[in-house]
Amino acid sequence: VIGVVIGKTDVRSFPDRKNIGCERYTFNFTIRDSPTYFINVQSWGREEYIRALSESFRVGDCVTIENPLIQSKEAEREEKFNPVTPSCYKLLLSENHSVVKTSSCYETDTRLLSLLHLPVKDPQDYYSLGDIVANGQSLHGRILNVLAAVMSVSR
Repeated sequence: VIGVVIGKTDVRSFPDRKNIGCERYTFNFTIRDSPTYFINVQSWGREEYIRALSESFRVGDCVTIENPLIQSKEAEREEKFNPVTPSCYKLLLSENHSVVKTSSCYETDTRLLSLLHLPVKDPQDYYSLGDIVANGQSLHGRILNVLAAVMSVSR
């Protein structure tokens, strides 16, 4: 699978249920290879493997994923913490079997770069900041999608 990384989480650790006293590490990212299709990728493993993998690429990089495991996703649980994708599957990376290689998008396919700027939600499923300000009371307690742009960043 070849795609551009459009999102990425931080590395997290959890107690290992099989090996009491040990930790398992994980992080997720989302790749896109067309305007319509993108998929979440989950990786689990030892701290050294997960940290090295996470540090090997960033959002905007093109990656090639070899030998991922394809799993059905548990929509309710997984989509709380990851982008909602059009696929009912996710890719799972295994330290022993999977490989992630990074390359320049220019080397891979210049069309992938334009995918970075496409929203992952339906354009009719957004609220503007003005709508939220004007209708704040009626929206209280609801989960909303907001499409916004960063105008500046400063210290």
